Amino acid sequence: MEQEKTVFEMVFSEEANDFLNQQPIKVQDKIMYNIRKIQKGEKDSELFKKLEGTEIWEFRTLYNNIAYRLFAFWDTETNTLVIATHGIIKKTQKTPTKEIAKAEKIRKMYFEQKRKKK
Repeated sequence: MEQEKTVFEMVFSEEANDFLNQQPIKVQDKIMYNIRKIQKGEKDSELFKKLEGTEIWEFRTLYNNIAYRLFAFWDTETNTLVIATHGIIKKTQKTPTKEIAKAEKIRKMYFEQKRKKK
């Protein structure tokens, strides 16, 4: 069977993985379905959106009126890679600033560690 062409590779941090695994199976399936749609090149800001004024993106999934968010960032140095930092169940209209700051901190640490390896 031929491998489907994807626009980017997806990597999950341990925390993002834990978040996913804690969700009901149907929620996990819906989140992964949405991620695969974006990986295949679909441009849909309802599913994948850059957070204004940051380098952080969020994968957005709505299931049974519950908003799930997975924060991520791009690493275009090697392959086009999206790294999911962590996830939340969104309870308010506005994305909590502390969650964006957490994703930014993980992004910064990722690139610092990557530079040290060179």
